[in-house]
Formats: sequence, C-alpha cells, structure tokens
Amino acid sequence: MAENTAQLARNLLAWYRIHRRSLPWRTASPGRFPDPWHVLVSEVMLQQTTVAAVEPYFRRFIARFPTPASLATAQEGEVLRLWQGLGYYTRARNLRAAAIRIATDFAGHVPQEQDQLLSLPGVGRYTAGAVGSLAFGRRVPIVDANVSRLLCRLDRIESDPRAPATQRQLWDRARDILPHRHVGDFNSALMELGATVCRPGIPLCPQCPLTKYCQAYAGQVQNEIPAPRKRTERPQLSRSTYCVRHGNRWLIEQRPTTGRWGGMWQFITIPADDAAPTSRMLSRHLGVPVGKPRRVGSVDHQLSHRQYHFDVYLCEARGRPGKRGLDSQGRRWVTLEELADYPKPRPHVTMAAMIRAAAGAGSELQ
Repeated sequence: MAENTAQLARNLLAWYRIHRRSLPWRTASPGRFPDPWHVLVSEVMLQQTTVAAVEPYFRRFIARFPTPASLATAQEGEVLRLWQGLGYYTRARNLRAAAIRIATDFAGHVPQEQDQLLSLPGVGRYTAGAVGSLAFGRRVPIVDANVSRLLCRLDRIESDPRAPATQRQLWDRARDILPHRHVGDFNSALMELGATVCRPGIPLCPQCPLTKYCQAYAGQVQNEIPAPRKRTERPQLSRSTYCVRHGNRWLIEQRPTTGRWGGMWQFITIPADDAAPTSRMLSRHLGVPVGKPRRVGSVDHQLSHRQYHFDVYLCEARGRPGKRGLDSQGRRWVTLEELADYPKPRPHVTMAAMIRAAAGAGSELQ
C-alpha cells in the first residue's frame, strides 16, 4: 500500500509538471512557492466559481490590492465594485476583514500556521490547507469539489460525498496519500486533475495518470461516481425595477447591509405586482412625482437556490426631485459617470446597459 501511494504521487507529479495550467496566482514553474497573499485571494475567489471566471477578477484585484495592508485600508464600496459580477459578495467582505486581521495581528504577513489561518474571517479547513500547503509547503491535506470527486472514484466511494461521514473519509484519504515532499505541487495536481481530467459526468480516463490505481475505472463505474445530486426546484421571485431619470441623473438606492447583495446599489426595485404600474403608484412609493413608466425589457438571474425575474421600466421624474446627495431613504441621484463607481448586483449591471440603449444615453452606463 505504501509503495502504491508513493508511485501514485510520482505519477501525479510527473503529469502535473507537463499539464499544469498557467494561472496568475501560480509561479512560472512547479517546485516554487507562490505569494501567500495571491494564494489566499485566489482560493477565496475560487469558492463556488470557475477558474475562467476568476482569472480577470484576480488580475484586477491584485493590481489594486497587491498586499493585505492595501486591502485593509480600502473602503468596502471599492472592494465590492472590483468584485462586482463575481457573486457571493460575503467572500469579498470576509477577505477584507481577513486583510485587516493580517495587518493588525500578523504584521501584514499571511500566517503560516493552520490555527492562525483558521482564525481569519472566511477561512475554513480547505482554504487554510490550500494556503498552508501551496504557499508554505506545510503537509496538510485539501479536499475541494474536484478532489472529492477524484478520491471518490479512486476508492470507489459510492456514498454521498457531501455526507459528514464521507467527508471525514475523504479528508483522511487525502492525508494518507500526501507525500512528504512537494506537498504544494501534489495538492495543486490533485485539484488540476479533478478540474481538467477527472471531470464531472464523463471523465477523460485515457488521459489520467492514475487509472492503474482507480477502483471506479477498474469496475467501469467511473461515470456513475459520485452519484449526481438530486435537482431541487428553485423558486422564482418576481421584481419590478424602475430606472428613474431626472435630467442627466438617475435615482439609485442602497440595499440593506445584510442579506442578498448586502450594501450594494441598485435601481429602485420592489416586489412585482400583477397590476400594471402607474405613475401615481410609483410617485407615492418614491415620494417623487414621475411620468408613466415604460417597460424596456426584463432580466432573469439564476442563483444556486433561487431565481429572479425583473421587469425593467424607464420613467422620468417631474419637478425638482431633491438634492443630489443621500436622502433619508438611502437613495442618491447620480450621473451616468458616477453610477459606474457604485457596486451593483449583476442584474442591475445588465439593466444599466439596457436603459442606456433605451434612453439613448450618450455616456457609458456600467
């Protein structure tokens, strides 16, 4: 068993040296330790997000926040603006809180010890293991979705990989096969193999360096392991969004600091009503007289456990709608140029482009 484990590691590392992807948070070649801050940022971004989606965000984020100290002193709004479109915004807030902790408690350096890493906001067992092994060469295992799927097939584990008992089994197995040298490369190789070869659904077994050790492959059941998660119906929530314009300014509101898209800015949005919207209804809701709303389209947005449908309306404010700054209801009148500086949920980024075309605006509305 020990000989098989050692050979498994050698085969996997040899494969990784040839097939590893060039990613901005990795070093140019295997065997070297990447910047711990880069590893931490990338691992937080990669939670429930694909590599392809993360790469451009990571480059922009690191260009603006090259160190924990630079993020620790940033305003939350700026952080959310750079994160805009990546989703799961709690990650951005936790990363900023972790940077503050690193700056105050660890002299601005990402800590090496697992208990210290686990003390950082938003850092769990997997992220701590990834930073510890990839950035510092610590012999700690990691189990993400890709590694979980790979290990289930390797050992022909047919139970639900999300079940607590199976999770313990997978973490124990990840620790057992971990070599004493090149730990970071080995963990990276496990994730890489799971992402590119031992994929969900039908894996690319002829390209895998571990078929000799794979019990699922031996039994030709690799396509059935792990068992697919049962689909659950996602409720649809309907909203009406009103893009209210007065001259060259648009009315936006800030969402509550907690909950979905907490603290971000959006066009005026309310639960949808079966009745057609009227200027009287909207004027009463806004406390601002507006003309008849004109429907300009709709936006659908899917989340992991729910889906949203937004009907989008354009309307003009009448009279003098108030001063430019923040009003008592957390709303602002902003120009199109200013709007680009406010962090917005992805559906409202889409709406901004929609109303720009509908309103014939001559300036970018991002």
